[in-house]
Amino acid sequence: QQIHLFQHQPNHDNILKVMKSSDEMKDGALIEVVLSGNLHFLIRPHTLSVHSYRSPAFCDYCGEMLWGIVRQGLRCDGCGQNYHKRCAYKIPNDCTLVRKRKASVSASVNTWNGSTLSLQDSVSSSVSVHSYTRPTVCMQCKKLLRGFFKQGVQCKGMSYLTLPRKTPRSLRAIHYVLKHALQAHSYCGPASLYISSSDAPNIPLMRVVQSIKQTKKRSSTVLKEGWLIHFTNKDSVRRRHYWRLDSKSITLYRSETGANYFKEIELSDILSILMVTRLLPGEPLHFFKILTSGLELLVSDDSGEIYLLLRRLWTMNIDNHMNIHRSENVVDWHTQVYQALTPVDRKQDSTSGIYQVFPDEVLGSGQFGTVYGGKHRKRGFDVAIKVVDKLRFQHKEESQLRHEVQILEWLDHPGIVKLFNMFETPEQVFVVMEKLRGDMLEMILSSEKGRLPERITKFLISQILIALRYLHKQNIVHCDLKPENVLLSSDDAFPQLKLCDFGFARIIGQKSFRRSVVGTPAYLAPEVLRKECYNRSLDMWSVGVIIYVSLSGTFPFNEDEDINQQIQNAAFMYPAHPWSGISHDSVDLIGSLLQVKKRKRPSVDKALSHIWLQDYQCWQDLRQLEQVVGKRYLTHESDDDRWSAYQRE
Repeated sequence: QQIHLFQHQPNHDNILKVMKSSDEMKDGALIEVVLSGNLHFLIRPHTLSVHSYRSPAFCDYCGEMLWGIVRQGLRCDGCGQNYHKRCAYKIPNDCTLVRKRKASVSASVNTWNGSTLSLQDSVSSSVSVHSYTRPTVCMQCKKLLRGFFKQGVQCKGMSYLTLPRKTPRSLRAIHYVLKHALQAHSYCGPASLYISSSDAPNIPLMRVVQSIKQTKKRSSTVLKEGWLIHFTNKDSVRRRHYWRLDSKSITLYRSETGANYFKEIELSDILSILMVTRLLPGEPLHFFKILTSGLELLVSDDSGEIYLLLRRLWTMNIDNHMNIHRSENVVDWHTQVYQALTPVDRKQDSTSGIYQVFPDEVLGSGQFGTVYGGKHRKRGFDVAIKVVDKLRFQHKEESQLRHEVQILEWLDHPGIVKLFNMFETPEQVFVVMEKLRGDMLEMILSSEKGRLPERITKFLISQILIALRYLHKQNIVHCDLKPENVLLSSDDAFPQLKLCDFGFARIIGQKSFRRSVVGTPAYLAPEVLRKECYNRSLDMWSVGVIIYVSLSGTFPFNEDEDINQQIQNAAFMYPAHPWSGISHDSVDLIGSLLQVKKRKRPSVDKALSHIWLQDYQCWQDLRQLEQVVGKRYLTHESDDDRWSAYQRE
């Protein structure tokens, strides 16, 4: 056995520092003497690795829950303790290798034969009551600290040490008591002891208690904040809260720094905001009223309430500077809230009255303007609002936008993005459309291999062709078909698709041709580059490029040659990686679509009947999507018997 000296360092993450020489001893230092046979057992570092927890787990350093769906925290391969990633740099080097030496460690920890030292006798003068505001577990027994307040004991020197108020008569080692000064702690939410027990079962989900208080992470985009007093038409009690206005909501916090809030008012729920002036002797008193469905809030600032109180009690004059400050503050709040309600249009019109625009939620930038997220005020559904500045418009571009809106007004199909409304002011145009989750390009780039498997590609291409079939029957050619213009309605692996961006769309009959330049070069057919006449087969060429891009994750062009020449010659290559692992049927369909001569390209119906898309699994995936959507538009009843027979065979 050996005697080791440790110096206490309360301000350091590792409270105990090994003393290796007598020079380190100073007057007034607190020295701890430990009798041990192996020094490395006390200062062994943890071996941490990222871990995914299937049931609720808590950090063994700070005691808070490890949040997230997967890869929530770090687990030590030696002792099995769990930590937040932010806590990994703060933990002491005290790995006990419980997993590898469970039997030996258990014996060394539990068979201490010294006299028991009660917590009350050793640190009774250092305890105090504490309340926790987050779910917390005991770091000794790993059980949840239950109750709304005064749930347990917290260490003064190390705030992460938490014990139940009914402390056991002895701790597992005497030096652990000497290391910490404990104080009684009241927990407003569920906290954990630094010594962990790897044998303890995971906490069941039903035991995770949520705090009664509402909490919210503060937004980084603050438009205005400050203390205000308010009451409502349903509650005459005057309440004082710290108001915080951002681009999406008004939050009434209980303090300037905390996360607890009293109420949250979504800007999309506000129907109108009115300025109210109450005439009093001297300067007028200003309020503003917020109207929502079924609720009215009358709001003033602190100085307004003080002014009113003084008027009623003493009827005395207030300093003019104070009146001006009060008035400016209330008026400024009214102005800021009003501007947040109309972030892209300062004029009160039908747009701001019906829809709330979120200026910090930019969904994308199209040919004609920026697309923002928004919400319908009364009905509450999400929308996408394209805002176009007329001052930056040329006459040709404005006619193209109106042309796109006109086409969308005609169309009604589950595979085409919906147009809800269009508003216009002297300076801006607002096009309100259906809000979706992302586009096909994002789906391809974010996939595991940077490209999509054949099953998902078949599923997506089938939906694109079915939407194109509807367009072509309406004598409409999209003319700018690309993955960026194929939107996803959900984040599922097999989502519903909708075509968008009809700014280049043309009305072309079955035997008609057009000559004007359209589309995006990478997806354009040879006849457009040659400025020749084109027809609806232009969209079929774009489908061929989309299939190539989806399956390979690259364009079909060689970077060493001119792209325009490759398109006009249809000289596309299929490198062994990744095409050696892709079916020949898909290459056959791509080759038939990427034909220089327009008449050789298949129509939508012929492409849908290609052997690569006539797949039983693809038919099942489409049928399942139809059941989710609640409408049959991707498959036909006449195919049911054929696929049922195929399934039986």
